[in-house]
Amino acid sequence: MTTTTNRARLAKPAACRRPFNARRAGAWALLVLAIAVSVLPFLWVLRTAFSTNNALASNATSLLPADFTFGAFLRVFGLQTPAEAVAEGGSGAAIDFWLYLRNSIIFSSITTAGAVFFSAMAAYAFARLRWKGRNAVFSLFLGTMLVPPIFTALPNFLLIKNLDLLNTMLGMVLPYVFMTPFAIFFLRQFFLNMSREVEEAAMLDGAKHLRIFFQIVLPNAAAPIATLALLTFIGQWNEYFWPLLVGSQDDVRVLQVGLGVFKSQSPQGAPDWSGLMAATLISALPVLVLFAAFGKKIVNSIGFSGIK
Repeated sequence: MTTTTNRARLAKPAACRRPFNARRAGAWALLVLAIAVSVLPFLWVLRTAFSTNNALASNATSLLPADFTFGAFLRVFGLQTPAEAVAEGGSGAAIDFWLYLRNSIIFSSITTAGAVFFSAMAAYAFARLRWKGRNAVFSLFLGTMLVPPIFTALPNFLLIKNLDLLNTMLGMVLPYVFMTPFAIFFLRQFFLNMSREVEEAAMLDGAKHLRIFFQIVLPNAAAPIATLALLTFIGQWNEYFWPLLVGSQDDVRVLQVGLGVFKSQSPQGAPDWSGLMAATLISALPVLVLFAAFGKKIVNSIGFSGIK
């Protein structure tokens, strides 16, 4: 009797196993393929950054670095002479990496701080204040998300030019430092879900909307505001067209534009692909680290704010 029972218990897990599902297997195969397609370019950047330009052509199909070296990173940080760069197949061109990095940090930080702050104020007005035409204005504001940024580039450029702000950091940040439709929509969804009881109690005590906003709403919205700040910073860090259009001088040139200039400087006739990939990898590291550290919070905050 005991032996029969034990055999039945051993056989039960096998009987409960799920049968082979072709659709499920196909879904997993597509997921693995999508991951591979997403990761392969990054691996190729790594492989090129740790290779010498002289060895890239002869090892074009290898996934491993060709003639492994840190020379490309030394060129990016200005620790390699032009002669050493040319010996490794580099172009001999230079990139003022630290200056461009500083400009990118300033540009991204100022635009992020301004956009998040003013968008939070606008979102609070759309979510809590009662005024005529509020929904119509909000719908019109959201409609601007359908306008491609290229359509507003020329008017903004002419405005900055007429204000004599070309090749200045102020001219670069002005179009981004105020409200953005996505940021307003994102925070408005969160403010609509917040309890009104504390705010109503504060109003009974004589608090005005400005005080309620700074002392009650903002502290309770710290998580979505931090998420929005991170998303905005990543977007501004990767911004290319507008800084290229307005900031053509080295003292205001951001890192993304600097990489494009570095690629075009080819005294030896071919771009320094190893140096370019090394600089690209270093410029992407801050964003990758931030997203790896706060990626889960971003997803949770977006879901909590009602964006599906």
